[in-house]
Amino acid sequence: MKKFIILFKGVNVGGKNLLPMKELVVLLAQNNYQEVSFYIQSGNIVLKCDSDPTQDLKKIIAENYNFTPEIFVLDEIQLATVIDNNPYNEYEGKCVHFYFSHDSIELNLNKLVKYIAPSEEYYLKDNVFYLHAPNGIGRSKLVSNIESCIGQTTTGRNLNTVNKISVIVNNT
Repeated sequence: MKKFIILFKGVNVGGKNLLPMKELVVLLAQNNYQEVSFYIQSGNIVLKCDSDPTQDLKKIIAENYNFTPEIFVLDEIQLATVIDNNPYNEYEGKCVHFYFSHDSIELNLNKLVKYIAPSEEYYLKDNVFYLHAPNGIGRSKLVSNIESCIGQTTTGRNLNTVNKISVIVNNT
């Protein structure tokens, strides 16, 4: 069996796409997933199974919660690589963000230049866009337009969250 990290996009935000994590953990265990755990309500699951669980998870959630979330799946080696590739480890965890995409990213540089703040810096590696935003992301024009710059759907996590997920992966 292999460990997988499941990142849901847009669940439990603003009263929409409600997906109670504790309840989901029990449901996934009932569906033969092993060592299922979660970190915070924003949609981070770690579990063990034989193969990529994306389609099965979409089906289980649709049947039980009446919506189908966007799901990003990494295995434990991919997560370790993402963490190793982060060039902003020395910065405060809440100021460093990872934007995960399904496919390799080809930036729209015209849009990126239009939206990036002078204080922000980025690094791109394969299907992950790393952003150091020392002034936060709440008012970042780049963050609010990130998918148009990346050209595909993404889900973001800050460095603190990625590190916590890594601890869960390494302790299960």
